[in-house]
Amino acid sequence: MHARSSPTPSPRFVTVLLLLASGAVVGAALLFQYAGGFAPCELCLYERWPYYAVVVVSMIGLSSGNASAMRALVALCGLIFLAGAGLSFYHVGVEQHWFAGPSACTGSAGGADTIEALKAQLMKLQPVKCDEPAWTLFGISLAGFNLLASLLLLAFCLAAWRRLGRRRLR
Repeated sequence: MHARSSPTPSPRFVTVLLLLASGAVVGAALLFQYAGGFAPCELCLYERWPYYAVVVVSMIGLSSGNASAMRALVALCGLIFLAGAGLSFYHVGVEQHWFAGPSACTGSAGGADTIEALKAQLMKLQPVKCDEPAWTLFGISLAGFNLLASLLLLAFCLAAWRRLGRRRLR
């Protein structure tokens, strides 16, 4: 008997999935922000940028219609998700106090010598702290869930890139 391998997805299908997944993550973040009332911290806003980039890259790939270009864009999306995972890991580390976070959104104002210096420090502080998770589920913060999403999408990109390469060899 001969084992049959599963069919290889088309580059267009993979690109559409990346576009939909990135849109869903950004949509969930916006839903938490506007419907749930969870204002994002500075790092939360930075963590959205990789998804915005993948949306743009995916749309470019879909508009090109070129299978080789879409395979290259899947690899680029993988690199973008790798960077997003790194940023999310940093944010989780800031929440866990493994790393120092940006001074504008962690800790408290202090060390001011004058009233003017204290006012300047207070004006620089963000209202939402990066080192205090606004919401958790099973002990995992939104930054932690973003890390998981970035890693899953990175794994998807790597698997799809390999399978798309095998498809071309046939």
